[in-house]
This record gives sequence, C-alpha cells and structure tokens, in this order.
Amino acid sequence: MKKQALPLTETASYYDDLEKMKVRDLLIHINREDKTVPLSVEKVIPSIERLVKVIVSKMKTGGRLFYMGAGTSGRLGIVDASECPPTFGVPQGVVIGLIAGGDGAIRKAVEFAEDDTKQGWKDLRKYKISSRDMVIGIAASGITPYVVGALEQCRKHTIVTGSICCTKKSPLSGVSDYPIEILTGPEFVTGSTRMKAGTAQKLVLNMISTSVMIQLGRVKGNRMVDMQLSNNKLVKRGTRMLAGELGISSEEAKKLLLKEGSVRKAMQKAASSK
Repeated sequence: MKKQALPLTETASYYDDLEKMKVRDLLIHINREDKTVPLSVEKVIPSIERLVKVIVSKMKTGGRLFYMGAGTSGRLGIVDASECPPTFGVPQGVVIGLIAGGDGAIRKAVEFAEDDTKQGWKDLRKYKISSRDMVIGIAASGITPYVVGALEQCRKHTIVTGSICCTKKSPLSGVSDYPIEILTGPEFVTGSTRMKAGTAQKLVLNMISTSVMIQLGRVKGNRMVDMQLSNNKLVKRGTRMLAGELGISSEEAKKLLLKEGSVRKAMQKAASSK
C-alpha cells in the first residue's frame, strides 16, 4: 500500500533546536520565512482572478458568499466576512463565515469538530444555501474533513465552489471548482499553520473580498463611501471625504454626513441639490 505523502504544511521546518535560539535569532528567522509569503501569493494571482470573477457574477445576481474552515482557517474566514458590512456597507448575511464547532470555536478549540465530514453541509443548509450562492473552503492542509465533505455536497447540489489551501493537489482542491494553492512550504514551527499558511490565507482573503466589493461598486475612487458610521473614527474619516469631495467646511460635511447616514448618500444629496 502506497504511503500517503504529507501535506507541505506538515513537512519539517528548515530550522531545528528552536529552544536553544536567542530571541533575536528566533525573530529574524520567523521574519525571513514570513517574507516568502507574498511571493507565494503572487504566483497564484491568476487562480485568484478566476475565482473573483465568478464571485462577482454570483453576487450581482443576488447570491451570497460563504467562507468555511476549521481552526485558524475558519477564524480567518469569519474575520473577513465580519468586516465586509462595516467596510463596504453590504447587509449582514451577504458574506458569511462558518467554522467547525460553531461560534464557540472562534475563541476556543472544539475537539474533533473538524473531523466530521457531514457537519459542514449541515451548517450550510441552515442558511438555505442554493445554486445562486458561492462557497469557498479554507484549509491550509487541504484535507480538513469538515471542509472537504461540505464541498463534495456542494458539487452534488450544483453549488459553485472555490478553495484556499497551502499544499499541492489536495483532496480539497480536487472537489473545488476554483482551487487556489499557495505553496508556502514548511512552517517555522513544524505544522503550525497559523504562521505562514495563515498569513497567506489572510492575504488572499483580503484580495478576494476587496476586489469583489470594488467590482460591485462599493468603492468610489479609493474611498470606502459605503462604510458604516459605527464609531467616531469613521465619522471623522467620512467627514474628511465629504469636505474634500464637495469643497465644504468640516462642520458642514459632518452635519450632512450624519443626516444622510453614509458618504455615498451625502454625495448624492449634494449632487442632486445643485
């Protein structure tokens, strides 16, 4: 029987005797490894582009975007999903992050939750998922049963899928319509995929959600004109945007912004009153 090869994320670190290293040496070596991550991401931009175009097409016709993963991968998906409403003004429930073990797993690991091949699909069904929607499975190793099982069911139900992993020809990629494989190599601490693999996944998620939202018209110029005014910092940012765009005082801009509730609506109001 042929022995199954380890995922790249589980292969031995290039460094050893870590406990004998001085703090400065640890930091230098971790940083050296981190520098390789953006270069690994750059190599898969064509794959990211293909996935983004499909997501945009789905969302333009009312579809939703689901991220799903376990552990660090699941948490990264939830972070990206949770930041879309405040940053781009999309309604809650348009971009959704799911994690093996449920919301409690965001803060604390839930034992063996990722090993259930059926739970991922059960979690998706709670949202009445359909072929209008899009699902991206995130798993550094590319073998997480929770994620792979869900994407297998998506394929059976004609739901288009993407995936993000950090190894070659993984089971996850095999059940994904638009796989992204970022080859980040061994971790500084062997198998600790919250490090380089996690960084790579975060970079790719940033690229996906930001480019999708720009394509959906949620950015004007280079500004977040649909951001939610959920704190004083964002009110001040919106005020600066309006004052600069309309050539009015900060006091006038803030008054208009708070009355209309968003930078975009304030700009539209000002344009219509001319």
